[in-house]
Amino acid sequence: MGERLRRRRRGLAAAAAVGVLAVGVAAQPAAASAGRPDGVQRGLDALVREGGVPGALATVTERDGRSRTYTAGVGDVGTGAGVPRDGQVRIGSNTKVFTAVVLLQLVGEGRLGLDDTVEEHLPGVVRGDGFDGRSLTVRQLLQHTSGIPDYEAEVGEAIEQGRYVEPRELLEIAFRHPATSRDGKTFGYSNTNYVLAGLIVEEVARRPLAEEIERRVVRELGLRHTYFPAPRDRGIREAHPRAYHQDVVGGPLRDVTEIDPSAAWAAGQMVSTNSDLNRFFGALLEGDLLEPEQQAEMMRTVPVGDSGAGYGLGLMSRPLSCGGVYWGHGGDITGFETRGGVKVGGRAVSIAVTADPADYTVTQRLEGLVDRALCG
Repeated sequence: MGERLRRRRRGLAAAAAVGVLAVGVAAQPAAASAGRPDGVQRGLDALVREGGVPGALATVTERDGRSRTYTAGVGDVGTGAGVPRDGQVRIGSNTKVFTAVVLLQLVGEGRLGLDDTVEEHLPGVVRGDGFDGRSLTVRQLLQHTSGIPDYEAEVGEAIEQGRYVEPRELLEIAFRHPATSRDGKTFGYSNTNYVLAGLIVEEVARRPLAEEIERRVVRELGLRHTYFPAPRDRGIREAHPRAYHQDVVGGPLRDVTEIDPSAAWAAGQMVSTNSDLNRFFGALLEGDLLEPEQQAEMMRTVPVGDSGAGYGLGLMSRPLSCGGVYWGHGGDITGFETRGGVKVGGRAVSIAVTADPADYTVTQRLEGLVDRALCG
């Protein structure tokens, strides 16, 4: 893995010289220079105009590293300030992919196995109504087939209060509820799975999860604007748009930029930029972070209902209107929604909006725009 990463980093350094220049001068596509915005810009404008989000930002990265950045709307509804190009945002459940990569690297090093029981690494921790760590595997956690219930619906008050939440407290909340399925095969999305995965990383690596993500992924790929917030760190370090929450469609926007994201932890705590996410997913799909065996395991999916999407080990595939699939994840966290991914052998796209939408329409628009950008 080390030599592949060294080759990749040399390529990234060369590509960055082009990509950063493009971002620095706020590069516009040829269509825009002729007086008509291209499809991505028109899509972002529509998200703001018709979707009711205050601001939106996107980055499209070609395979050779060249990037185009886009913004729409305002970055601060109080002052009317613009959206920072390629500004930092909270990436929500995209964090799961970082957590899964680190765990799969440990598997590749022979330090644990995907078919180990959860009990082997977290003895006595997982006990509940219809689920038991003695019969559940690490693979089932990463693939969301464990049936372990989610805690998410019950942590809103802690986030609103800015209260730090320990991972073990999240487990206590989740374990009050019965299993969502009991066959070990049915997909059922649960943030609790990734809290457990993060605890397994810490148990096996004997280091904090945030340090392992920083050392093994962020630093290796040169993701200069990506980080795992420290405990009780409520701000966003670099240039960023403000984030907003809306209780009902058309309702008032409430500024939620500064929150304590600890309730998301291994499942959704990280901060990044669209360009860094494109680089991360591009490197992952190129095979630069995992050995071939673990890469194949990560991309072996189970169906996500009847949506046409598949969920692997922390990585999702979604069908493209132009044929084939793209790989990524997406994330929702108080104040931000992100969608994007990469087409194997093609471009990468990441899009963020600066509000957690009150209905699913904005999400559908986001996913449709990702599709058009990847197929265009």
